[in-house]
This record gives sequence, C-alpha cells and structure tokens, in this order.
Amino acid sequence: MNTNAKILVPDQEWLIKDGPRKIGSISKLKKGYVVLHQGQAIPFKDLAEIKREIGIAFFEESIKKAKRENKEPANYSIYDYPCKNKPYEPLYNVQKKLPLYIKRLKSKSQHCAGYYLIKFRKGWVKSFCPKLITLERYPYQGPFKTEEELKPLLRESNKNEATKHIAD
Repeated sequence: MNTNAKILVPDQEWLIKDGPRKIGSISKLKKGYVVLHQGQAIPFKDLAEIKREIGIAFFEESIKKAKRENKEPANYSIYDYPCKNKPYEPLYNVQKKLPLYIKRLKSKSQHCAGYYLIKFRKGWVKSFCPKLITLERYPYQGPFKTEEELKPLLRESNKNEATKHIAD
C-alpha cells in the first residue's frame, strides 16, 4: 500500500492518496483533525496519531516542504517593497505613494508591491501584492515592506472593528 498525503491548503487540508487513487482527505479543525474516509468522519488529536493509525508515508516531509515554500522570501522587489512576480514596467505613483508594476508586458492590470491591510465587509485582511483596483475600491493601510510590520496593525484594526460592532 502506497498511501501518502498531498497538500491542498498548507497546514489545513490534505488529500489522502493510495498510489494514483484518491481515498480520503484530512482537515484541520480548531481542536485536532478529521479524516474523511469511505463516508466516515474520524476525529484525531494530532498528525502523529493520524500517521500511526492510517500509516501515511512521507507525511511529515510534505508538511515541512509546505512550510519551507511558504517562508521563502519574495524574489523580486520594487523600491524596496517585495513582489511575488517578476515586475514589468515598475513605477512609483507619487500621489498615492504606491509602488506599481504589471505581471506581463501586455497586461493592463497593475499590482501594488508590498504588504497591505485592506478593509472588506468582514474586517481587515492582510494582502500581498494586491491589484491597484482593489486598493482604489476599499480602504487600506500600507504599503509595508514585511509581513511583521503589519501584524500588530491587523490585530489592532480588527479589535477596533469588533468593539465598534458591539457598540452598535
């Protein structure tokens, strides 16, 4: 039996495969994990228990690989702000104070380099290299050069939003 787990969403969802066949899935819950297999939902405390019970090969390696991939720094930057794609036609919009670029030479959609906090209906959300049109449509804070710079602001903004809703 060649059972392994393929990452669907890093640290949240995995697909269990037996060779080329899909035989189930694993989802992370608030307290533990649940394995869906043959129409049954089986709860587990941790990933080690799942590996022990089901015998999934290469499970830890796939988790470690996903964490490494997520923590890789951005390879490109515009005016010291990171971006996730090779920037074409980079420019700095002085009026809006935004580092802009396009992803392809023929693209009409501009992206903003760096990290941002964007306020949607449900609250403030962190975003990496959003489209310029998104920042034009919604209130935002940024750009930030690192994710660590915006984390305290994100907590504070969402905390203020929660107390605002309670007061209403």
